[in-house]
Amino acid sequence: MAHAESANDRTPASTQAPADRRVDFTRPEGEAALIAPDSVSWRVFKNPIATYIGGITAVILELAEPRVCAGVWDHTTFRTEPLKRLRRTGLAAMVTVYGPRSTAERMIAGVRRMHGRVEGVAADGRAYNANDTELLDWVQATASYGFVEAYAAHVRALSDADRDAFYAESAVPAGLYGATGAPKSLAGMREQFAAMRPSLKPTGIIFEFLELMQRTPILPGPMRPLQRVLTRAAVDLLPEWAFSDLGIGPEWRIGRFERGIATAMGKAADRLIARGSPAVQACRRVGLPDDHLYRPGFALRLPG
Repeated sequence: MAHAESANDRTPASTQAPADRRVDFTRPEGEAALIAPDSVSWRVFKNPIATYIGGITAVILELAEPRVCAGVWDHTTFRTEPLKRLRRTGLAAMVTVYGPRSTAERMIAGVRRMHGRVEGVAADGRAYNANDTELLDWVQATASYGFVEAYAAHVRALSDADRDAFYAESAVPAGLYGATGAPKSLAGMREQFAAMRPSLKPTGIIFEFLELMQRTPILPGPMRPLQRVLTRAAVDLLPEWAFSDLGIGPEWRIGRFERGIATAMGKAADRLIARGSPAVQACRRVGLPDDHLYRPGFALRLPG
């Protein structure tokens, strides 16, 4: 769920967005998505600030894994066309969460076929294939962690039960992508982080990526200076051990004033009903009102 690129993308952590970007999230009328509309996931992914911050957090952790790093940095256009890649990443995530099941399954099947043709050797000498379950599990875990923690930190507080539900909701799409061992609970996420931590390595590519996120014109012109704030907010969400393990210095930590700016942006985005967004269009498709995801006090749909 974390990445998307063109059909020539070779990252082991990629997801292939539909070739036609004009995805109609309102059709076919009544068709369900892979994740239910009363889920925590539908609430989280509607917020563009949370997904922006959380996506950066996820990529930092992904780049710390040498095999994922080799795929992302050596075999994609991330360095040369970061905006294009980010847009396809976002579209793939929206289709996975909000798209009609048939569209999402078709997209994911394309990813699996593409991944089967991609392999290489990382800087640490380990071979990888883009369909390696361990790598797919790591990408899924980091993406889920980034998105849910960004929402909890900068939009609204989430309980451990909320987090458990969020991880559990991703089981179906994660399984379709091949991430069959991805965490299905908060405890599972913690276990996966502990298991992967010895494999993670510091790399200058992480800082190259962060610089790209600060200078690439992603936000609208007047808001562009705030990209630095949001990037630092993303770094600040990393697990505490990651700062020392990955060599990330205190200069990347966010201060109280900047944290307040990021939170104000996140909360404002959660009140703005973007009627052309995939989230709102998906609500219409399944017969729900436009403001369904913006109503306070939603009840959790606990798994099982």
